[in-house]
Amino acid sequence: MPDFPHLALEHLATAIILLDEESRIVYINPSAENLFDISDKNMHGLPLQQVFTHTEQLANAIQQAVQNNASFIEHDLTLGTHGNGNGKLHLRCAATPLQLAKPYLLLEFHPMDRPLKLAREEQMLDQTQANRLLLRNLAHEIKNPLGGIRGAAQLLEQELEKPGLREYTQVIVQEADRLRSLMEKLLAPQNASHTNALNIHEVLERVRSVVLAERPEGLKIKRDYDISLPALVGDKEQLIQVMLNIVRNAAQAMHGSGEIVLRTRVAHQATLIKRLHRQAVRVEIIDNGPGIPPALQDKIFYPLVSGHADGHGLGLTIAQDFVSQHHGIIEFDSEPGRTRFTVLLPIP
Repeated sequence: MPDFPHLALEHLATAIILLDEESRIVYINPSAENLFDISDKNMHGLPLQQVFTHTEQLANAIQQAVQNNASFIEHDLTLGTHGNGNGKLHLRCAATPLQLAKPYLLLEFHPMDRPLKLAREEQMLDQTQANRLLLRNLAHEIKNPLGGIRGAAQLLEQELEKPGLREYTQVIVQEADRLRSLMEKLLAPQNASHTNALNIHEVLERVRSVVLAERPEGLKIKRDYDISLPALVGDKEQLIQVMLNIVRNAAQAMHGSGEIVLRTRVAHQATLIKRLHRQAVRVEIIDNGPGIPPALQDKIFYPLVSGHADGHGLGLTIAQDFVSQHHGIIEFDSEPGRTRFTVLLPIP
């Protein structure tokens, strides 16, 4: 596109799409790729209707702009993409005709929920700090009695005459050691994590194999990976725990029978906890279960809050804490038949 200075749009936080006279896509900037989860290279030359869903309002905005040869702003636009399942975006859109060597139409998109998202991220930071303090206090209270339980089991083992009974005391000792190790991890300072370069797909494959082994029948876990993603720097064990907690929750919600999709994409110009990152890894975990009850959605990351009768309510709290330590964010949207958790992690 030699007659249009598209390089000037590459670093804008505003999502930009440029159309030709036939409403075919000529250019998509990185912010629009991130917003709509589409690729400029793959979408080049396609008509809008082939890329987006729910295009009635957008088509009307384009018609008004072209007819009047002036900018037209649609303040409350609903738009979806074929790659986003049933997800819809609420946007403000400005359509502006441009007359260069030939006519173009410039579309600018602004998410309506961006201020709400920033407020949510700030609330999440405060909540994560409070959760971390609660978890540390809880871990401290649990760790102390574990030593007594372990010692009592060892003394009991010495008094048992039947060797077969010692298997039970060994189980007590081993489980006490496992719980003690978990408590020490919760009590450890944040900088005690072991960070290395890692491939997010290795993390997801490990999680996939574990959950399928736990629920061998009725559960399908599909992959939708972008294998071109660059490496992350992080604590592999912590990230495995994050993804495992989310996938296990999804499997429990569907009672082990349903479909989970593990999707990875690159996010361009991503703002994570008030910092703009040129690139981030976006991991989506999507299930077709009953959805999160509306009464729980505002407090799903709180400690000891669970939608399962036998749940302890710490899985998502720990996941949020570990993601925060990686300077990322975790969010979700849920309705009956579709729940999506999204984890965004910055790429160094």
